[in-house]
Amino acid sequence: MSELQTEKHPFLDFVKNNKKGLTYALTALVIGLAGYFGYTEMYQKPREEKAADAMFAAEKYFAMDSSNLVLNGDGSSKGVLYVINQFGGTKAANLAKYYAGISYYRTNDFNKAIEYLKDFSTSAKQVQAIAYGTTGDAYSELKNTDEAISYYKKAGAHFPEDEAISSEYLYRAAALLELNGKADDAVEIYKNIKSKYPKSEKGLLADKFINKLKVQP
Repeated sequence: MSELQTEKHPFLDFVKNNKKGLTYALTALVIGLAGYFGYTEMYQKPREEKAADAMFAAEKYFAMDSSNLVLNGDGSSKGVLYVINQFGGTKAANLAKYYAGISYYRTNDFNKAIEYLKDFSTSAKQVQAIAYGTTGDAYSELKNTDEAISYYKKAGAHFPEDEAISSEYLYRAAALLELNGKADDAVEIYKNIKSKYPKSEKGLLADKFINKLKVQP
């Protein structure tokens, strides 16, 4: 018998000896892929579309600052609470949590505002920074100073490219520290604002804030 005929092929031998197992594995893979695409195309995609449709009126009312209509709808259209409850896991439901949190804050329901804003997340850094900042505002209204400062700092650091948003929320953190007798901590944040955002409104006023604290007895 020639050398070619007697040469072993490990891969072919493996396939031959594991034919059943490989068949099961391949079948499972095909079923898994079919299930994934079936779920995406036949279930999740239609839900995303329905959720987006349901959000249309709520987004309009949000722009008009009509918070109750944002939350509960106007009778002929649904509000964001409906979208959250009926279309959980969709992008629209996630955005609805942001609208709900902001709207509850506007209606002075600060605990609800915190609940929905903390459950919201987005890769849009500017929006996420505002969500963190509004959470800080809600904690501030509830006199929970430590949490308020924490969220203001988080908002100020999340999207430093936006000087106005970042400097504003850092200023709010410093102002709360100042009100609570932590002047040295407040000064450090004011210096940070001056250094990083010198052309922002709060950056231009930083020296005034710093000097005021330095001359206090």
